[in-house]
Amino acid sequence: MAAIQSTPHRQPRRHLTVADICEELGISRSTFYEWRAKKTAPPCIKLPNGELRVRAADLDAWIESWTEHTA
Repeated sequence: MAAIQSTPHRQPRRHLTVADICEELGISRSTFYEWRAKKTAPPCIKLPNGELRVRAADLDAWIESWTEHTA
């Protein structure tokens, strides 16, 4: 009987790129940067090389804050 090989458990990414966020939300990069200019984008981390990252937890909380709850 052959041994079953398991694939290593992959942890969800903790930090998302601008491209990841745009893909997930279905928006363009320019829309994301417009939101940043208006201070309505999710909180970003600016890396020393100038690239931006967003913590996955911050994106989830940001999306939840914009969710309309009906009675």
